[in-house]
Amino acid sequence: MNLRGIVAVSGRPGLFKLVGQNKGGYVLESLDAQKVKIVANITTTKLASLEDITIYGEDDDLKLVDVMANIAASGNVPDAKADGQVLRKFFLEVAPAHDQEKVYASDMKKIVSWYHLLKDLPLFTETAPDAIAQDAPKVDDKVEKKPKATPKPANAKATSKATAPAKKASMTSKKGV
Repeated sequence: MNLRGIVAVSGRPGLFKLVGQNKGGYVLESLDAQKVKIVANITTTKLASLEDITIYGEDDDLKLVDVMANIAASGNVPDAKADGQVLRKFFLEVAPAHDQEKVYASDMKKIVSWYHLLKDLPLFTETAPDAIAQDAPKVDDKVEKKPKATPKPANAKATSKATAPAKKASMTSKKGV
């Protein structure tokens, strides 16, 4: 699952794809059907990459990518507007090690709604670039040696200020006459 470039913006519902950056902020495109493009101010807007988001766990924090993969494997995903008890039971199946006191029903609703936004995108089914690099077979560490440059003769002189040709003097005055 490749969630690189998918961000959540503080104060805005839904998810956004990071399109670019200019000096005023980040250029974002919404992932919903409207495909609205916005510029999020660098200084005031907080962006959270889905790749970096973690969920409170009992021992260690759980990565959102792993929880999303478990949700996709479960097949029976409740609606984001479902009852809090239904979402808690569902989260016990897909993320059994999450901390039940720190992960609220609103967090679960947000994660399930994000899943429903992402499940139809091609990014959701492709592998992450880091995973591709780790799975690729390693190439032998043989490096071809380039032939060394031919050394300059010892009697060759480098150009210095004294031997460089003189520059032409400027003939215009400061007044432009």
